[in-house]
Amino acid sequence: MSRRARTAIAAAGATAVAVGLVGVATRDPSSPPLERAEVGAIASDAVESAIEDLRKAPATSALVYQQILPSLVQIEARSASARGDGTGIGTGTGVIVNASGAILTALHVVDDAARIRLGFVDGTRSGGRIVATDPENDIAVLMPERPPQPIVPAVLGGGGQVGDEAFAVGHPLGFVGSLTSGVISGLERTIEAPGGRTLRGLIQFDAAVNPGNSGGPLLNRGGQVIGIVTSLADPSRDGYFTGIGFAVPIGAAGGAADAPAK
Repeated sequence: MSRRARTAIAAAGATAVAVGLVGVATRDPSSPPLERAEVGAIASDAVESAIEDLRKAPATSALVYQQILPSLVQIEARSASARGDGTGIGTGTGVIVNASGAILTALHVVDDAARIRLGFVDGTRSGGRIVATDPENDIAVLMPERPPQPIVPAVLGGGGQVGDEAFAVGHPLGFVGSLTSGVISGLERTIEAPGGRTLRGLIQFDAAVNPGNSGGPLLNRGGQVIGIVTSLADPSRDGYFTGIGFAVPIGAAGGAADAPAK
């Protein structure tokens, strides 16, 4: 049984006890006291009602997805030698982080790009330009030539712990707007990234990510951005997920865009 379900059932039990106490306090003193079976029936009905409400409620993952969707960005980076067959075209993900429309992404997604194209959930398509970089953390900040309307910046969070739920949203392998879920499985990790960079202080997580997720948001169960996806563990060098991903904490990533520190 999930923690959410246990919490709801516990709350229902507490509600049932409260209802019983209120009932006792307001009953006509001349009425016979409630029998144990009657009290049990009240509690059982309250628990069943809470479980039914829980079944009808959207899953946490669905709420997280709906919250981040207006802030999600699809990135296409074209090199000067890009061809019609897709050679020289890289893809990634970004997330809007302030009211000006600044977009955080991974630097390696747009590094050396001759042209950057952005896509937003409302259908807006725009060119983009790099306005700031933080190579030490593999972070770039983009500004769109034509932002979506309205601009909906993501809510930033922080303070994740090992075992906390984590959600990655992006465009892996070209599958636009994909969500995966898992947990934070480590903190303060150091990895050697492509291009000879050493990245430190990373969040390790086990939500599946693949090429196209880079630069996208890592979210907590409240839908807050706690990191920017930067890499995955790749011992076989085939470029696909083997169970471990890494993200730059938002406190480090957001500084490049003057986003609030978390």
